[in-house]
Amino acid sequence: MSFIPNYWEDTETLQINRKAARAYYIPYASAADARRRKRGRSPYYQTLNGRWKFKYHTSVRAVKEDCVAPDHDISRWDDLVVPSCWQVNGYDQLHYTNINYPFPFDPPFVPNDNPAGLYVREFTLPDNWNGKEKVAVFEGVNSCFYLWVNGQFVGYSQGSRMPAEFDVSPYIRPGVNRMAVMVLKWCDGSYVEDQDLWRFSGIFRDVYLLARESAHISDVFNRTSLSASFDSAELNCEVETTGRLEVEAVLQDADGAEIERAQAMIEGQGTLKLHVQNPVLWNAENPHLYHLYLFAGDEVLHFPVGLREISIQDGVFTINGQAVKLKGVNRHDSHPELGQTIPVNHMIKDLRLMKQHNINTIRTSHYPNDSRFLELCDEYGFYVIGEADLECHGALPAGDFNWFTRNPEWEKTFVERATRMVERDKNHPCIIIWSMGNESGYGENHMAMARWTKARDASRPIHYEGSDPRHGGSPDTEVLDMESRMYASSGAIAAYASDPDTTKPMFLCEYSHAMGNGPGDLQDYWDVINRYPKLMGGCVWEWVDHGIKIMKHGRPYYAYGGDFGDQPNDGNFCIDGLVAPDRKPHSGLLELKQVIAPVVFEAKEIGSGLIEIHNRYDFRDLSHVRVLWKLEKDGETVSQGEISGLSAGPHGSQTVEAGFGIPEEPGRYFVTLSCRIAKETWWASPGHEISFGQFELPAPQLELFQPEARSPLQVERRDDRLVITGFDFEYGFNLGAGMFDSLVKNGVEMLLAPLSFAVWRAPADNDRFVKHEWMQEGYERAVTHIYRVDTIRQDGEAVELEAFFSMGGYLRPPFLRGTFRWKVDATGELYLRTNVTTRDGIPFLPRFGLCAVMPEGNEEIEYFGRGPHESYIDKGHSTKIGKYLTTVDEQFVDYIMPQENGSHNETEWVIVSNELGMGLRFRSDRPFSFNASHYTPEDLTQTLHQYDLTRRPETIVHLDYQMSGVGSNSCGPALLAPYRLDEKEFQFELNIAPVFKEDE
Repeated sequence: MSFIPNYWEDTETLQINRKAARAYYIPYASAADARRRKRGRSPYYQTLNGRWKFKYHTSVRAVKEDCVAPDHDISRWDDLVVPSCWQVNGYDQLHYTNINYPFPFDPPFVPNDNPAGLYVREFTLPDNWNGKEKVAVFEGVNSCFYLWVNGQFVGYSQGSRMPAEFDVSPYIRPGVNRMAVMVLKWCDGSYVEDQDLWRFSGIFRDVYLLARESAHISDVFNRTSLSASFDSAELNCEVETTGRLEVEAVLQDADGAEIERAQAMIEGQGTLKLHVQNPVLWNAENPHLYHLYLFAGDEVLHFPVGLREISIQDGVFTINGQAVKLKGVNRHDSHPELGQTIPVNHMIKDLRLMKQHNINTIRTSHYPNDSRFLELCDEYGFYVIGEADLECHGALPAGDFNWFTRNPEWEKTFVERATRMVERDKNHPCIIIWSMGNESGYGENHMAMARWTKARDASRPIHYEGSDPRHGGSPDTEVLDMESRMYASSGAIAAYASDPDTTKPMFLCEYSHAMGNGPGDLQDYWDVINRYPKLMGGCVWEWVDHGIKIMKHGRPYYAYGGDFGDQPNDGNFCIDGLVAPDRKPHSGLLELKQVIAPVVFEAKEIGSGLIEIHNRYDFRDLSHVRVLWKLEKDGETVSQGEISGLSAGPHGSQTVEAGFGIPEEPGRYFVTLSCRIAKETWWASPGHEISFGQFELPAPQLELFQPEARSPLQVERRDDRLVITGFDFEYGFNLGAGMFDSLVKNGVEMLLAPLSFAVWRAPADNDRFVKHEWMQEGYERAVTHIYRVDTIRQDGEAVELEAFFSMGGYLRPPFLRGTFRWKVDATGELYLRTNVTTRDGIPFLPRFGLCAVMPEGNEEIEYFGRGPHESYIDKGHSTKIGKYLTTVDEQFVDYIMPQENGSHNETEWVIVSNELGMGLRFRSDRPFSFNASHYTPEDLTQTLHQYDLTRRPETIVHLDYQMSGVGSNSCGPALLAPYRLDEKEFQFELNIAPVFKEDE
């Protein structure tokens, strides 16, 4: 190993021979090619992506010196496509851990058995590169690497998610050249790359060569400033050169028309000044870009320029003088099959989905993204929090969260992480905030990062959440421009915003944890955020589930921590996104879309058709949208139209009169207003819905139809059962269980098992803490005890039975007691009324309601309530009240970790039937929650993966007085009190009737 110096455990050696960090650009030969941003069109660019020879060693100690020799036989080595992560190609251990280091905490040392991947690639260069400087660019290598060309050592670099460039000119020879790269899995930098993700290794971003003239532009910093009235702008183009060079700058508008040009002879450093009168300003809603071309020698560099100003005024975050709310998400680089290697089209897919769901901000958690991702954000319009590749979370369980940031030996590492990020990304208008990393304590090293960043770029504010005093770091936050919190409750941020002594804006860099069936607290947060100017908004954790796609039992599924024997692991905590790994939106994303919608409807005088439309766009009026309305009576559309004359400006409102009129006929009337884009955009087609509003209109109520009894009831006792017979039905009542165990209409049995009460739900991910309290109380093993059943009435018109009952689990006293009364009338309808009292001191109930198990074939669901997707008491703003026809299978939501799913809050009636319409109708005067599934709560509770679920043929129907909310307590605050089923006394009423729908 003597031929490989141990730089990987030397905090003083972060690089050898690596070129200085610079702004991202590719040199081209023409302005037209530069504008197209197609690297392959540049004669000065040569990709090294593609097939490399690859050899994996479980330990760097097994690497032999001759492997990097230019004549070493590599014919028997494996082939590996670059860029890629070697773990998803069958090498090494797939490993997911969140906080904990996957090796002993002994900085700067890492395991002796440090896996190494050897890469070899042969290449030739074009003849027109003769005499030019040749630069090898590695845009991302995890975690460190050594580079040789033609057997000669070129250099070393660490810092996984930033480019490393090396001048390889002295090592190039005519004809075929050989490049060898040794990548190590671990280095001392791994201690500050302890992000919540799969631990991937390898050359995972692009590799290429650049040819440069001996005198060329080496760096560019485009500094923009706006006049106080925003009617003029100045662009100071600061250029660094190698040698003496004549540089010409040409600024064009978005259509290619020249605005101004400047020219200067620059040697070392110089500035070219350009001016724009009446500029069109850049923002996420209108991402207007000017185009700067720098001509120097044979090279043309192109930089999109967004003219915008970021400031904090009296504690309010503003862009171009306008207060802006950041409606964001945290986004990891994550691909279900490629790991952290992200194709450009996959980036575009993410951005398109974000635009479709009203997201305007991305925090690049927790490292800089590919430069092309930022180019797309510039062009498509997103605010970006650029975050340094720095996280030391594992220091917390190791004993001292602030160990690294307090240690002067690590200051160089910290500052370099900021330097390389800022230098590469400084010209992107989309970046509005610099973040000094994530979850690494807070101390002098972070202050040094922030001081350097402010000195280099004072145009953007500095963010760092780790200064939260709860972490025990330094109280000196002078270098930070905003107060940042993770998972603070809506009450906590309201307290901060209303405190006159707080002077900085607050940014929720992470909030509303979207794990599994969640989040359920979005509206509560945004009610507060919209109320207080000091609150900037925030980024939901997080965008995507980080599942790894593999096959099991012949079917694909998404694996998570522990599925590969990886230790330590954090299980499915990486499955915490708003979209699935294949980018299928979860209902949480639909909820976010509606909650942060830029167009909001308010009923002013709903009976007169007066609607107030609130424009929550920051920079645009409503001329680009259409508002359609439809009026539904009992779930059927009776009229529709369009509201014209939309003119409300940014942050403005206007009252409009819709034409739906006042209903005169009895019924349930709902008007739904839909805001849609009017014209084609890059992210959606005309008619795409941005938001909606729904209101019930006052109208005379329809009297429910009551069928006449065709014959009196007959009651017969058979052992411990009552058999109740009517004209076309026969019901069996189990006196011991206090429940009906048979409901037959015209010979068709509607029940497969006795009706029963239920309190347990399969814990959602956001129940991960409270479920232990539930299980300690015995909710998951609860049984119903019937003390006695009394016959209250028994005649030809009705039968009434009253039971006294309790529910509890073994080892504990009953957690609830009560009575319930059944009534069956001669038409065959059943009436249930339950009175419940809960025991003091118990945790809130997951649910309370009735469970009906129906025979195979009862697959059709028709209901009036919230839909079409799942809804809960705290997660239903994205649903609309209406009449829906669906199936049991369509209601199932296959979360990667099976859990509670598919329920519908605020249901008024539901019919579960076979395809012929033979089934049960459930209704109540008080809206209830229902769920119909082919899986029991116990099935979902006991199963860790989708592939282990066995679909039952029967249909399990839950009719709940209330289902507790889902919240975001997998990482966020506890479920808010209004969303808990925590009542000491409550009453539940439900009507049940066997029906043949076609005869109703």
